[in-house]
Amino acid sequence: MLDLHRLRVFRTVVATGSVTGAATSLGYTSSAVSQQLSALQRETGLVLLERRGRGIAPTAAGTVFAEQLDGVFERLAHVDGVVGDLRAGRTGTLTVSYFASAGTAWIPPVAAALVREFPDLRLDLRLIELAGETPAEADLEIRVDGEQAASGADHREIELLREPYLVVLPAAHRLAGRATIPLAELRDELWVDNDFSRGLCRQIVLDACAAAGFAPTFRIETHDYPSAIAFVAEGVGITVLPRLGAAPLPSGVRAVPVVEPVPYRRVVLRTRNAVWGHPAAQRATALLRERAAGTTGPV
Repeated sequence: MLDLHRLRVFRTVVATGSVTGAATSLGYTSSAVSQQLSALQRETGLVLLERRGRGIAPTAAGTVFAEQLDGVFERLAHVDGVVGDLRAGRTGTLTVSYFASAGTAWIPPVAAALVREFPDLRLDLRLIELAGETPAEADLEIRVDGEQAASGADHREIELLREPYLVVLPAAHRLAGRATIPLAELRDELWVDNDFSRGLCRQIVLDACAAAGFAPTFRIETHDYPSAIAFVAEGVGITVLPRLGAAPLPSGVRAVPVVEPVPYRRVVLRTRNAVWGHPAAQRATALLRERAAGTTGPV
């Protein structure tokens, strides 16, 4: 492979018409320029330069070679520009995957900010629940700690939120006016299931109920929080879900924190090492942290 530095020296000699001119332009000695030219001619096996009068000029082969180098250097300059844009987050694609309740609460404002601040960035947003059993590796993945993550590249992980569970019940329910509700007091209620895949979020509830000494009786099985809440609003039963899943609430229902024990799920952000330093990824991380920090207080 030809030495790029020597190619630049040769092209400068052609442009200036002399070794001395090239040396001055590049900040080298004339001897150093001559050595680079000699090495390049050995590498190529071509006579690239010849003396003309008091100066130096390319041979026929050297002229063709120099013309080809112009295109090479133009492409290299373009690559340098692309690298600079990628470092600044001005181009490229950022893939973000997320579970449904985080998507509803966080993704729209975060995506809107990224689009405004990085207008050349393409956002690829993916809902984890629709990804199937082998989800593709995302640049940033918002997930519940303990659930199976997409395998692939090395990553870093930070905690976004340690999120308590609430019980959603009809506004006329006898427990609706409570500040908190011990989980055991929901023993005899008819429950509405709400987990898409009977995964970790559901298991957290079942484990908490077991710790309180009972197993919930599910009257209806749904696969998402909004549907479960809609059934509660119709008076079918109650449902227990994470705080993010309880916003926004329709009229006619109340959400009350459950205690004794308090079920929690830990929400984390998983970021590929390859994009960790990318400005858009860093900004997305900061925005998600801000949104997570605001997920507190009463629903």
